[in-house]
Amino acid sequence: MRSVSLFPDEWCSDVSTEPTRLAVLREEFDLSWLSLPVGAAAAAGVFLYAPVAADAATMLAITVFCVSLWVGAPVEPWLTGLLAVGLVGVVFSTDLALTGFQSPATWLVVLGVLLGEATRQSGLAAVVERAALGVLPGDATADAATTYRHLLVVLSAAALAFVVLVPSALVRVLILGPILVSIGTSFSERRARVGLFLGPLFVTYFAGTGILTGSLANIIIAGLVETNAGVSIGWVEWAVWLAPVMTVGRAAVVTAIAYVLYRPTDADAVDTSVEGTTGASAEARRMMAFLLVGVAIWLTDSVHGLHPLYGALVVVVLAFTPRVGVVGADAVEQANFSIVFFLGAIFAIAAGLQQTGFTEVAADVILATFPQDASLAVALGFLAVASIALTFLMEGLAVASVLTPVLVAFAEGAGLPLVPVAMTEAVALNTYFFPYQSAVLVAILGLDVVDTMELVKMAALCSLATLLVLLPIQIGVFALAF
Repeated sequence: MRSVSLFPDEWCSDVSTEPTRLAVLREEFDLSWLSLPVGAAAAAGVFLYAPVAADAATMLAITVFCVSLWVGAPVEPWLTGLLAVGLVGVVFSTDLALTGFQSPATWLVVLGVLLGEATRQSGLAAVVERAALGVLPGDATADAATTYRHLLVVLSAAALAFVVLVPSALVRVLILGPILVSIGTSFSERRARVGLFLGPLFVTYFAGTGILTGSLANIIIAGLVETNAGVSIGWVEWAVWLAPVMTVGRAAVVTAIAYVLYRPTDADAVDTSVEGTTGASAEARRMMAFLLVGVAIWLTDSVHGLHPLYGALVVVVLAFTPRVGVVGADAVEQANFSIVFFLGAIFAIAAGLQQTGFTEVAADVILATFPQDASLAVALGFLAVASIALTFLMEGLAVASVLTPVLVAFAEGAGLPLVPVAMTEAVALNTYFFPYQSAVLVAILGLDVVDTMELVKMAALCSLATLLVLLPIQIGVFALAF
């Protein structure tokens, strides 16, 4: 018997094709663009209803709108950065909008881009790649996953050693980045290349928390504590309290995350054969010598007091000097400086929030919710959350400069010991989820190896592991000792 449909054929056709049409619509419409209306609506709400002064509400509205675009990433971060610079300049002043381009950190990134290009073109990155592959034991090259595990551990250990040698996470990232890219080419699977890139870089960045000179946030916090309270925290004291958990422990956690996330699935997706000569070229040797000059300048910063920018400047000048250097002017043409606009916007927003008084108001409001008569463990956990909350609106180093004096006064008034308070703040201000929160994450993104979402995924997992596992351990140590 022939079945009879109760509906006209064209109705059935429309029903059957509806899921297909929805699928096509989803494919054609990039959901990341939803961040534009969401950001605009949120900014309008902040501008109209935020209980702060008019100029602070305006600056906060610009911040919320740009943060929405940076998180959603419908366009490249540098383009949103240009938009942010334009908005700040039109609404406030040109001087404020261009503040970020006067920052030493911004120019350190510029020099780091050139330094990375020189490292790559000189052949030094290839030399390090051959050396890393050469130290692998025989059974380490049996399959891609085994090779990846051994390389990840070796490179992460080297990145950890860099924390002690080079006192700027930004510089460490810019030196190691091109080398890790070169080593990653041994794998045909992209996931393995991403893991060997992000794993060691997050180790050299996040593990810097436990070494006083390993992070600029540490240095700023320690300096402000001494200035405002007269309490001096030395290099050894900082390392004794924080290094076991926040340097060694954090490096191990980051390495484990990079292994689980990015280990290759194809056993044959690796080629460990060494191409070319085993020795280093004259250019590679000279580039290594230039980098050692830079390391010497960075290691002696306590003597000369120069910003890490100048160590990078010396290396770049030597690398690009005709006859003496290793690369020509054409390397500048191949470098990508677009990330500078992203960084400039971040610093301009931070300066604007400070200038309008929003940051002090926000810090006071957050601390006003502190539970009275709380134990030290509860107090430190609260302060960590308060510190992290502010980093969702402004760059971490700016938060350190604004929040630390407030925390010092708060700790003294509440009778809390300053050393664990300062160190807990340092842990919080070296824990980030999105690139706009940290100049170092911006620099990693600027190396043009991973996209924004890949970087956010790695940063979020490492930060959650820190907050949920390592920070409670560290707070427990402080609670027992103080």
